[in-house]
Amino acid sequence: EFTVRRGWKRVRTHPVVLAALTRLAVLFLRGLYRSLRVAYVGREVLDRLIETEGRRVMAAFWHGRLLMMPFTYPRAPWAIMVSRHPDGEYLSRVAAQWGIHSVRGSARRGGPWALLGMVRASRRGYHLAVTPDGPLGPREQVKPGVIALARLAGTPIVPMAFAASQGKIIGSWDRFLIPYPFARAVFVYGEPVAVPPGAGPEEVEKARAILEERLRHVTALADAYFKKQQSA
Repeated sequence: EFTVRRGWKRVRTHPVVLAALTRLAVLFLRGLYRSLRVAYVGREVLDRLIETEGRRVMAAFWHGRLLMMPFTYPRAPWAIMVSRHPDGEYLSRVAAQWGIHSVRGSARRGGPWALLGMVRASRRGYHLAVTPDGPLGPREQVKPGVIALARLAGTPIVPMAFAASQGKIIGSWDRFLIPYPFARAVFVYGEPVAVPPGAGPEEVEKARAILEERLRHVTALADAYFKKQQSA
């Protein structure tokens, strides 16, 4: 196992390997999404903010529900924060296939520069997408940096969730969800969280707690969606 890991570290950044695995990942995601029967609950929140009011927004969702999020609102330009870890190059290249701009960095590596890059992306017209418990947890706990980013960018935070009627939950820290092909799926959107531009520590913590509660709420609604459909 040690030899395999060491070998992977050697080849993972090779241009041919990068290109091949990116292509495979894109084909997999597109094929999987097209096979799903998707419902949208509460998407009028984004329609109102983006289409009617012409505002930029920040989408927030748990790291474990990340896989299908490129399809949550594809008609708007998005920017995401991607780790500087070598494996982050794959995510960045895959995201680019949907026109998603990647800002490299995380709270652990290049945090201030990544935060500044996201603010600049917002000012250039991108909507922001974040995983408040990523990249390494704790699971389903909102970190204060997300609130700081929303305050600096001046964007409301829209909590989102994804769920599927059938799928596989990987035994990782984030309980990563992979829907099975041809399953039913749902995106759920919650009420936005506003962060005042001059928010102090108490207001930041209040916004953080509200976002965490609303994210847990929309995730619970998404997970219960198919149970309600079955009982109806």
